[in-house]
Amino acid sequence: MKLIDNLVPTDFRSSIRGPLRRFFLCTFIGCVGNGLTLSLFVIYLHNVRGFSTTFATLLLALSAVVGIGSAPLWGSMTDRLGPIRVIFFAYSCDAAALVFWALAHTHEEAILAALFIAVFGGAAWGPASTMLSRLVAPEHRQRAFGFNFMLVNLGIGFGGLISASVVNLQRPGTFVALYIFNAGVIVFAAFYYLTLRRHGGPIKVHHEDPVKNAEGWREVMRDRRLVRYVVAAIFLMVGGYGSLDAGLSLFVVNNLKLSVHSIGVIWFFNTSTIVLAQLWVLNRIEGKSRTRVMGIVAAFWFFFWVILETTLALPAAASISMLCLAMVVFAIGETILQPVGSAIVNDIAPEHLRGRYNAASGLSWGISGTLAPAIMALYFSVHLGNWWPIGTGITALVGGAMMMNLRRHISASADGRSELVA
Repeated sequence: MKLIDNLVPTDFRSSIRGPLRRFFLCTFIGCVGNGLTLSLFVIYLHNVRGFSTTFATLLLALSAVVGIGSAPLWGSMTDRLGPIRVIFFAYSCDAAALVFWALAHTHEEAILAALFIAVFGGAAWGPASTMLSRLVAPEHRQRAFGFNFMLVNLGIGFGGLISASVVNLQRPGTFVALYIFNAGVIVFAAFYYLTLRRHGGPIKVHHEDPVKNAEGWREVMRDRRLVRYVVAAIFLMVGGYGSLDAGLSLFVVNNLKLSVHSIGVIWFFNTSTIVLAQLWVLNRIEGKSRTRVMGIVAAFWFFFWVILETTLALPAAASISMLCLAMVVFAIGETILQPVGSAIVNDIAPEHLRGRYNAASGLSWGISGTLAPAIMALYFSVHLGNWWPIGTGITALVGGAMMMNLRRHISASADGRSELVA
């Protein structure tokens, strides 16, 4: 019991009941489905459907552009309609898009399906962050986002293990089955989210206030704190998630010459590390400067890319071992980034614009998802693919430095530290 109290303080643990508990369960269910296919986009298009690497990576980049374009709409809808309606609509449409994607065979079908997934696939993250911020007290916000991220990765880990045991490059039907099963899980999660509709509607008092009701994206983009955060996050994400999603599976299969089955194993080390380390990390960073620990994230991610670079000189068995170690390193950075970044954004966001603030924050994911595949494609098109990891690591360091500079522009409370802390 003492160990549990140390990892999850009693006051926070007592708040995990009713609506918050259902929200966390929704997170887990949805992410089990996502974990089935998370790292297979480029592999599916190139190795299963036979499209070129250039087509696959550029389609991934185009999808990210479309996601960027739709983000402001989801933010506005969240503030106007409430997060639950937006989540249900997005999940339902995403499930339909996944079925279409699974059955796509031509370039045109793949493009259309990918664009639908881009519009609806990531649309629920901003509304979900808004919903979570409503269900917890401000003093528990950072811990709640961290706990939620742990469940995200627990779900993705389960999905990844299923994927690793099922996919077979010689049997395209296994990939089709995974995408369709993913769609089914997403539909189930969508309906379970409806149990939270009483807590996830629009806030009437804000709609009745003519001043607040008139405010929108202009006020959001005038907030220099948010703009600085988003720009820094773009660099950090290109040096992290964006490049990891865009090229790790391709690099593992085509540059390191490892089996596609190894991808699921490697990802398992990532997700299991997050599940095991998240609560411990949350306690270590509580009360610390959020912007400074963001710099630590950059250092961890740079080390990850350095390890990936060294695997080029190793035999297959040693490469897999080093990749598993590298994913542990990357995961530790993730356990810091997710709760800290979300807490910064939601602490500076006014309640009536919270959906838009979370959508603006999500632009860093979309823009990095656009830039990272294009940058990777450039490396490979000029036959410098083996240098891609180290170049990506340097980008992460730049993002970390920009995050640390943000400390001078936000309040001590938004930075997660006491006013007495220097």
